[in-house]
Amino acid sequence: MGDLLDRVNSPKDLRHLSEKELRVLADELRTELIDVVSVTGGHLGSALGVVELTAALHYIFDTPRDVLIWDVGHQCYPHKILTGRRDRMKTLRQADGLSGFTKRAESDYDPFGAAHSSTSISAGLGFATARDLMGGDNEVVAVIGDGAMSAGMAYEAMNNAGARDARLIVILNDNDMSIAPPVGAMSAYLARLASGEPYVTLRDAMKGLVRHLPRFVERGAARAEEFAKGIAMGGTLFEELGFYYVGPIDGHNLDHLLPVLRNVRDTNNKPVLVHVVTQKGKGYAPAENSADKYHGVSKFDVITGKQAKGKSNAPSYTKVFGESLVAEARKDDRIVGITAAMPNGTGIDVFEKVFPERTFDVGIAEQHAVTFAAGLAAAGMKPFCAIYSTFLQRAYDQIVHDVSIQKLPVRFAIDRAGYVGADGSTHAGSFDVAYLSCLPGMVVMAAADEAELVHMVATATAYDDGPIAFRYPRGEGVGTEMPAEGVPLEIGRGRIVREGSTIAILSLGSRLAAAIEAAEELGARGLSTTVADARFAKPLDREMIIDLARSHDVLITVEEGSDGGFGAHVLTLLAREGLLDSGLKVRPLTMPDRYVDQDKPERMVADAGLDAAGMVETALIALGVEALANRA
Repeated sequence: MGDLLDRVNSPKDLRHLSEKELRVLADELRTELIDVVSVTGGHLGSALGVVELTAALHYIFDTPRDVLIWDVGHQCYPHKILTGRRDRMKTLRQADGLSGFTKRAESDYDPFGAAHSSTSISAGLGFATARDLMGGDNEVVAVIGDGAMSAGMAYEAMNNAGARDARLIVILNDNDMSIAPPVGAMSAYLARLASGEPYVTLRDAMKGLVRHLPRFVERGAARAEEFAKGIAMGGTLFEELGFYYVGPIDGHNLDHLLPVLRNVRDTNNKPVLVHVVTQKGKGYAPAENSADKYHGVSKFDVITGKQAKGKSNAPSYTKVFGESLVAEARKDDRIVGITAAMPNGTGIDVFEKVFPERTFDVGIAEQHAVTFAAGLAAAGMKPFCAIYSTFLQRAYDQIVHDVSIQKLPVRFAIDRAGYVGADGSTHAGSFDVAYLSCLPGMVVMAAADEAELVHMVATATAYDDGPIAFRYPRGEGVGTEMPAEGVPLEIGRGRIVREGSTIAILSLGSRLAAAIEAAEELGARGLSTTVADARFAKPLDREMIIDLARSHDVLITVEEGSDGGFGAHVLTLLAREGLLDSGLKVRPLTMPDRYVDQDKPERMVADAGLDAAGMVETALIALGVEALANRA
């Protein structure tokens, strides 16, 4: 697509360009990026914002010898294009294609895999410490966004790096103007000055001098420097953590970026933070003018920016949750909604439009979100903590220690339960049933369809005896008829959906429709099949499960979750009741015991044997009947 880009197969090629050519290449790189993501979908806005920064980093630093770590990985597409993966970019987020995030198995230029936020500085410090222990002399650079700086882990890492006085470079990519804007040529001049050897040497010399002066003079000199530098450049917080602060600088101006990065590379032997201000969606008008800056997009038309949307008459589970929470909150003014920087993704934005004063977005801080919710619950409120399954993992200690042990009625709304398609293993909701249902006193529900989700929101609202969680998948519902209002379910009580006598399929959550389809096919083969919706992974419906075990030859449990979850609890119950000694054939179906890379969700489900065909095959094998010869 671009003449210069055609000549760059690796960062080594990039370094043969002149600085003038590098500016042209950045424009070609941005055009290429827009073309690629228009075909694949993905994280566009953040990637557009770091085009110049990516080119500058690979131009100045000797990657992969110099370690470059991207936090989260939303912005790594330009990096992938420049590091030998350009010809595969249109396989992005597809089966057997490139990951949407950095991935160690994919390239030597991806030294650390990322997909969750705020890990880069900790990982970078690990690389820097290993380098020092092994006598290396390479640079370590961590690029982290301002949003990721809302997570405590980033500050824990900076505090440790500052205390160790480690040689580490952190690039703070400020793409939301949330810390400070660049102030033009003077800011760039000051950044170059402050990052250069004369200033650094003079600054260290002056610090050495004032240490020998009386204490009141030393304190005054330190305050004077802090005050002067704070006026010109800010950065006091980072300095207090032990980092030398440079910036802010314009992240789209290579005349500013290149000399500062070169100075930082050549003159600093201590932790340094370079504050770079960028514009999310830079260079593509539809993204620049969009409220979300095209953070995550489906396939789109490059000329108009119009995104392709799937056709469905069913509402999304996320929207159903948001609207159901609003309905409950109209009746109960103690309900509050909490999210960790994902209001749109969790449906809390629907709640916020109606109850802004009762909505709390705490930033990328899941640990804080859970303990904050615990405090609200202890004070008599009814907090709904809406967090993706994969992100709730980050707050597990808070769930155990601050919520569960104290039996506080925090309501956990767990979005993205199960497979999530193109985002792959890092964002799949695989483990929540297993890690929650082992906790004493925890109630764990899973919605089989959008109508059940409405009832589960009502159930969580009414439940005050301790923590309660309900999980639901990504995407649209199954099109079931919606109730006029939510009705609280009886805790620990499932339901029989279809009566049979030979095979029982006991489904938890999103696999119920497939279970019904499997029962119909088995029925056509003369095998009478019961389908039950467990509704609860904890407490189990003991009476229903024991009855199914006693009255059927085969019992299949089905869940879109990992081993150790619902099926494991059912097996424990049956073993304790002695029902596994009666000849009952029990077959638990779960996600496979491996991390599953990106693919279409329906293929993921089929490969795991969690679709109707997989259930039928499992039942036939259990009965000794010849299995399906050609599974789809």
